[in-house]
Amino acid sequence: MAALGVRCSRRLLPLLGAPRPLHTSPGNPSARVAVVLSGCGVYDGTEIHEASAILVHLSRQGAEVKMFAPDIPQMHVIDHSKGQPSQENRNVLVESARLARGDVTALSKLSAKDHDAVIFPGGFGAAKNLSSFAVDGESCSVHSEVERVLQDFRKAEKPIGLCCIAPVLAAKVIPGVEVTVGQEEEQGGKWPYCGTTKAIQAMGGKHSAKEVHEVHVDKSHKVVTTPAFMGQAPLHTIFDGIGSMVSNVLRLTGK
Repeated sequence: MAALGVRCSRRLLPLLGAPRPLHTSPGNPSARVAVVLSGCGVYDGTEIHEASAILVHLSRQGAEVKMFAPDIPQMHVIDHSKGQPSQENRNVLVESARLARGDVTALSKLSAKDHDAVIFPGGFGAAKNLSSFAVDGESCSVHSEVERVLQDFRKAEKPIGLCCIAPVLAAKVIPGVEVTVGQEEEQGGKWPYCGTTKAIQAMGGKHSAKEVHEVHVDKSHKVVTTPAFMGQAPLHTIFDGIGSMVSNVLRLTGK
């Protein structure tokens, strides 16, 4: 049966052609947006629902999107069915290609001059592969290419969007930035990662308490953030919050 599936797939390839990306929009794009991934899977890479929501909202608003990821080994691989580390070794760029339908470029090639904005989905990959926040907290380091990208977009005064845990990257790299990762109290388990707010403040950032459907816009630094899966909420509410983040990022591009 497996062999039959492989043969059928090979017969179909000439008919289907190369994989077609889903994250581009026809017509005149309103903005050129880079999306930075950190793998594929909430516990060791990019949160898939967040990445998909970002791409849908960007597509709906006519943005031209290009996907990037660092070409580095993952910190580790999690068996998502068990929530436990496995003995596998995986590459962040290769895993990100699963989300990007193969159309992903090494982060080292991302230049602020070629894009109007950059957006970082969340997922533990942002805290494990793009930085060491998951291990080191406020004393973390940010991957050199991620730091370069954030600094370059900041210097160019081009907007930066981040959701879920990803705002810690901005807090570490951009002095005095204002972000949100949700509420500052656990509220009976609704906000299980609320301790992140203290780490953001310890890194020199400023935290603004927001609900899942809300965003915080730091107009001074052109940084837009939303809590996403940092809080317990229905998926459609998270989707709406990410949509507001995307809309505000695109508005700040002026296009």
